[in-house]
Amino acid sequence: MAHLMTTSAKPPALVAGDRLTRDEFERRYAAMPDLKKAELIEGVVYMGSPVSLVRHGRPHHSLAYWVGVYMEFTPGLLVGDNSTVRLDLDNVPQPDLLLCIPAAAGGNSRLSADGYLEGPPELAIEVAASSTSKDLHQKLGAYRRNGVREYLVLRVDDGEVDWFQLEAGAYVKKQPQAVGLLASTVFPGLWLDVAALLHGDLPALRAAVVRGCALPQHGPFVARLGAR
Repeated sequence: MAHLMTTSAKPPALVAGDRLTRDEFERRYAAMPDLKKAELIEGVVYMGSPVSLVRHGRPHHSLAYWVGVYMEFTPGLLVGDNSTVRLDLDNVPQPDLLLCIPAAAGGNSRLSADGYLEGPPELAIEVAASSTSKDLHQKLGAYRRNGVREYLVLRVDDGEVDWFQLEAGAYVKKQPQAVGLLASTVFPGLWLDVAALLHGDLPALRAAVVRGCALPQHGPFVARLGAR
């Protein structure tokens, strides 16, 4: 039975599998400051499990480095690491990484008065164990329906990267532009060397982004961000 809202002074603890409203989810989450990760996906609570260095921490760091290099060459973007997103009334995900174009520069999300992101980021990134993860099922559907323009999932156990782009309301998996190279259509110059990511080769990850940002379409995008 769904827990729509409680009125007790002390909120009950979040429990995986509970069905909650967004307000009740946020109220219980705020009352558990030691909890590192919880998400509301399609109205259902999901709780973070212990994080493995090999299956999550290390690949997460590589992806964060990749996004950071792009930020170095593309000032004015918004980036988040494990930041809660108020996507809609049934979905409050906490993607591993996200990248946003500010609303003033044409982005689809905005910052709330209390500092949360509301609406879809342009790019959401998740580190998943395999293709059976909720990241490629329930969460994929929520991101698609809410207009997240690009969604990247690193499947660690499978040694694969799925990078989807939104086309006519459906997610289409990107195909490599060159051997092992994927490129964003929303963020000019954001190139991903898949082999480098899978092997934790940070210099090669950086080199791909540097090459991408040298293209002529990157400059006008940076100028658009600066004009805001």
